[in-house]
Amino acid sequence: MQIWAHAAGELKPSDVVVNPLPLFHSYGLTAGTLLGLFHGMKVVLYPSPLHYRQVPKLIAKVKATLLFATDTFLRGYARAADKEDIKSVRLVIAGAERVKEDTRALWGDTTILEGYGATECSPVIAVNLPWASKDGTVGTLLPGIEAALEPVDGIPVGGKLKVKGPNVMNGYIFADRPGELVAPVGGWHDTGDIVAIDADGFVTIKGRAKRFAKLGGEMVSLAAVESLVSQLWPDSNHVVLSLPDPRKGEQLVLVTDRRDPDKAALLKHAQAEGIPELWVPRIVVPVEVLPVLGSGKIDYPATLDLVRQLRPMMI
Repeated sequence: MQIWAHAAGELKPSDVVVNPLPLFHSYGLTAGTLLGLFHGMKVVLYPSPLHYRQVPKLIAKVKATLLFATDTFLRGYARAADKEDIKSVRLVIAGAERVKEDTRALWGDTTILEGYGATECSPVIAVNLPWASKDGTVGTLLPGIEAALEPVDGIPVGGKLKVKGPNVMNGYIFADRPGELVAPVGGWHDTGDIVAIDADGFVTIKGRAKRFAKLGGEMVSLAAVESLVSQLWPDSNHVVLSLPDPRKGEQLVLVTDRRDPDKAALLKHAQAEGIPELWVPRIVVPVEVLPVLGSGKIDYPATLDLVRQLRPMMI
């Protein structure tokens, strides 16, 4: 919790925390609940982050000053809220997914501190601070955490992140080795994320190692393609999947809740941004709602199932 106190920054016993995140998730438990309690704050829990209209009303009722959430939920709350509902919030700590620029715009002058972590790391690895933040990054590593970047073929800047420190778990227990604690080799936890760390120590997430596609011999970040699409259609939610292609090996598929996604407009936007045409999804699958986990993250298996239902001939 002392490490978390550093991460959260300017916390006060007079602060009121609203945490709509589930307690079964390490972020909702440690950051959203225990952090406030250990620092003498009033902590108000809500059973479901998916209730976009009710959460802003709760924020207004208790005059919350701190909120823990994800980008998806922050967008939902800001859009559903009346003008006065969320004005008491001075600080939002966001994790689990990248915070979009239009999300920041929806929250106006409220400070949104984006962080990054993993359950295996208790769970925070890095976070932006009120006095030291950089948009587009997840901040700097917490005190006591060491980082190593493993080179990845096709990724010229950055690499796969491994971390070591007092917050890293003791190990996994696997189903085929019951009762045996399998510790991380040398104490290093492999996050599975591709990141870059700049000269000032700020960490930029490029994407999950398994969320890269190899197209024409080039490694393409699915998260970067999602960011490209979000620039064009910021009011909608998007997921890019990599699916098998009988000719090219892999193909990009955009799944979006935008009602009228225009592939020609997307290609034109990519060209204007200097993005290779190779990065533009050839197949666009519009859906009513993108599946979301209780933690706020996109449910990728469920999204893939949606594509299978809507485009059975594609997979």
